[in-house]
Amino acid sequence: MAMSGPPSGRRGRGRAPMADINVTPLVDVMLVLLIIFMVTAPLLVTGVPVNLPETRAKGLDADVKPTVVSIDRDGGLFIDDAQISDADLPNRLAEIMSANAGKAEPPQIFLRADTALDYGRVMRVMGELNRAGLNKVALVSTGGNDDAAQADVSGGSGQEP
Repeated sequence: MAMSGPPSGRRGRGRAPMADINVTPLVDVMLVLLIIFMVTAPLLVTGVPVNLPETRAKGLDADVKPTVVSIDRDGGLFIDDAQISDADLPNRLAEIMSANAGKAEPPQIFLRADTALDYGRVMRVMGELNRAGLNKVALVSTGGNDDAAQADVSGGSGQEP
């Protein structure tokens, strides 16, 4: 009775290397991923409450000074620093658009709104901007973690001091 040891190339009687893939770990990982996605998919549909005005977005350099439309906590409407009424908004936006009529792109608009405002109020102002043809609108917000003293805009959102 001889001791059987690891296969040796000298004897020629060794086992051939295994050429099959062991699929058990692959199936285990795939089932775990399937369960994770099944649990998280309904959460993505329902949404999570988010505090939209805070951001850490980096700013873009602007060549032309944009027009700033602001809505304060009481719902007062301002274009740059001048307060206007809701009835005057379409006329003032038409003036801004006509002042930039010869240019290829519409003027840049920064929309600043207080966090305590109703979402519908902000959307009505955005609707008026869109109706006037001012489609290049950036939403301005305050920085969440730092107190940077510059106004930043990135992809439709930005920061202010």
